[in-house]
Amino acid sequence: MSNTFGSLFRVTTFGESHAKGLGVVLDGCPAGLEIGVRTIQDQLDRRKPGQSKITTPRKESDQVEILSGIFQGRTLGTPIGMVIYNQDQRPGAYEDLKDLYRPGHADYTYDQRYGFRDFRGGGRASNRETAGRVAAGAIAAKMIEELAGMKTLAWVEQVHRICAEIDHETVKFDEVESNIVRCPDEKVASEMIKAIEKAKKDGNSLGGKIRFRVAPVVAGLGAPVFDKLTAEIAKALMSIPATRSVGFGLAGKAIELTGLEHNDAFVLKEGGKAGTLTNNAGGVLGGISNGEPIYGEVTFKPTATLSSLQKTLTTDLTPVEFKARGRHDPCVLPRAVPIVEAMINLVLADHCLRYSVASMARLKKVFS
Repeated sequence: MSNTFGSLFRVTTFGESHAKGLGVVLDGCPAGLEIGVRTIQDQLDRRKPGQSKITTPRKESDQVEILSGIFQGRTLGTPIGMVIYNQDQRPGAYEDLKDLYRPGHADYTYDQRYGFRDFRGGGRASNRETAGRVAAGAIAAKMIEELAGMKTLAWVEQVHRICAEIDHETVKFDEVESNIVRCPDEKVASEMIKAIEKAKKDGNSLGGKIRFRVAPVVAGLGAPVFDKLTAEIAKALMSIPATRSVGFGLAGKAIELTGLEHNDAFVLKEGGKAGTLTNNAGGVLGGISNGEPIYGEVTFKPTATLSSLQKTLTTDLTPVEFKARGRHDPCVLPRAVPIVEAMINLVLADHCLRYSVASMARLKKVFS
C-alpha cells in the first residue's frame, strides 16, 4: 500500500512523529551483504534533528536498533527490521492545535481522507517518518556500491534566492559536509546560514533546491514506459515531505536549447565502450540509464510551521488567528540532503535486482 515502496527491494516504514518510535522493514535485500550498525547510524546522524543552530532544536539521538535480518555483520536475505525510539517527543505542545487546520500542513487533507488524524507534530505526515527511509537507504547504498561502484551524492545548491554555481562533476562529500547547510561553496554557504537564521528570528522559513549526482552508473537500469528510471526516482523524491519539483539533466533549461544543441552525441570512450560526448540528458535515455552520471535537482518549499501570526480555520470551520508553538526547521534543506540520497539509492537498489532478471543471458549465468 502507500507505506511500502519498491518492487524487489521493498521498504515499509512505520511510526509517527510523537509515537513511541518509528522504523522500517526492508525486504528483498540479498543475503551476504556486509553491513554494520555504524554504517546505518552515520546516515541517521546526518538527518537527525538538533544537529545545528539552523535545524529544529528537538533533541533526538536517533539511535537505530536492528531487530532482524542481520547476523554477524551480514544480511540474511530475510526481512530486515529496524526501529528508532522517540526520546524528546512533547505531544502537549500541540494540544492547542488539535482543533486547527494549520496552513501548509496536511491537517485538513488527512481529516478529509481518514476522518481522524494524529495532530501531534503532524503524525505520519511529519518529516520524522523519513528516518526509516534513511536507515534502509544506508543498506541500499552499500549494496549498489558493492555491486557496481555506484555512489549517490546530494548537496544544497540554493536557499531562497541565494544560489551557488557548482559543477556537479567535481563536488565531493567532504565539501558538502564542511558546513551546517551542506552547500559545497563555503562563501555562499555562509550567506545561506545567515538568511536561515534571520528567517528563524523573524518567525519565518525558507525553501530551496538540492542537487544530486550518481556516479559511476551501470547502463541498462530502468524499465520502459511506466517504470522509467527517471519516473521512479521522481516518485521517490516527490514522496519526501515539502518537495515541489524534480528535474533531470539540464531540467528546465533544456527548453532553451534546440534538438541539435540538446542531443548527446555517442562516441567511443576509453576501454572501447560507448558513451556520450555531453550529458544534457542526465544519464537516462528512454527511461533507462546510459552509463553516464545521473544528475538532477529537487526543490523544497518553505517549512509550513511558523512562529508568526497566521489566519486559518478550526475543525468546525470557524475563522481564527494563531501562532504555532513547538519545534521546527526554519529550512528543511540541510537535513533533507541524506533523505534525497537515501531515496535515490533505494530506487537504484531495486532496479539493480530487476536488471539481473531482465534477460535470459544474465539468468543463464546464474544457473549455469
